[in-house]
Amino acid sequence: MSDTDLTLHEAAELLGVHYMTAYRYVRLGVLPAVKVGGSWHVTQADLQAFRDGASAAASTEQPKRRAPWASRLESRLVAGDSAGAWGVVEAALAAGADLDEIYLDVITPAMRRIGERWAAGELDIAVEHRATGIAQRLIGRLGPRFARRGRTRGHVLIGSPSGERHSLPTSMLADLLRGEGWEVSDLGADMPTESFVSAALLSPGLAAIGVSISSPEGAEAAPALCAALREAVPGVSIVVGGNAVEGREHALALGATHFAGSAREFAEQLASGDSLTPRAGA
Repeated sequence: MSDTDLTLHEAAELLGVHYMTAYRYVRLGVLPAVKVGGSWHVTQADLQAFRDGASAAASTEQPKRRAPWASRLESRLVAGDSAGAWGVVEAALAAGADLDEIYLDVITPAMRRIGERWAAGELDIAVEHRATGIAQRLIGRLGPRFARRGRTRGHVLIGSPSGERHSLPTSMLADLLRGEGWEVSDLGADMPTESFVSAALLSPGLAAIGVSISSPEGAEAAPALCAALREAVPGVSIVVGGNAVEGREHALALGATHFAGSAREFAEQLASGDSLTPRAGA
């Protein structure tokens, strides 16, 4: 590949789509790409050909409509309107949003904003809990749509440490990874270290372990969990991420072998094989 060629991240930005959407184009064979050093690269010529083809198709197809879906969903969740919340999701899907976009660009920012408003004293905890319950039901309805047939790419175990009360992040991550062809065991929130380790030992062919941390309580319990996992299943990568993890150095300090800044990044690491091998010195 030459210096003028693009990474898949750069190609996605030029196309105006998310990385996982661009990766789906590669997986479906509509956007040619080659893997260089563990990451996908696209030539300028192939990107232009793809854009030309998309432009031609757009002349006969309805264009994808963008709208403030996250803020609309937030409004319905705060109001406790389950039917209205599902209506927002259906409208976003009808407008062309992909399933991963619903999870990562609609539900996630809506719930993050609600959490921020609760922390600022703008919302009662009962409103936040009610919104979480509705969001869980949305995920329950969408989850089966992520199922993929065929041979799995490997087994991934995910969960949160003892004291971590947030289960939405692992629920969404599990579905997103299943949509990418992985077999996923989701232990959910507040998992005692001993039980988490037991699940890892009972997972043959484990490709990676994901630990989601969204609160100070989860971060406090994470070092003991990561240490126990590293001892029990040496050689298996432990990917740590979540709102309470400040970055790669923080994740490594907690005992991780890898850091994922988002569910998309975790999926990307698995797709490239980067998080299947512990980093040197980890």
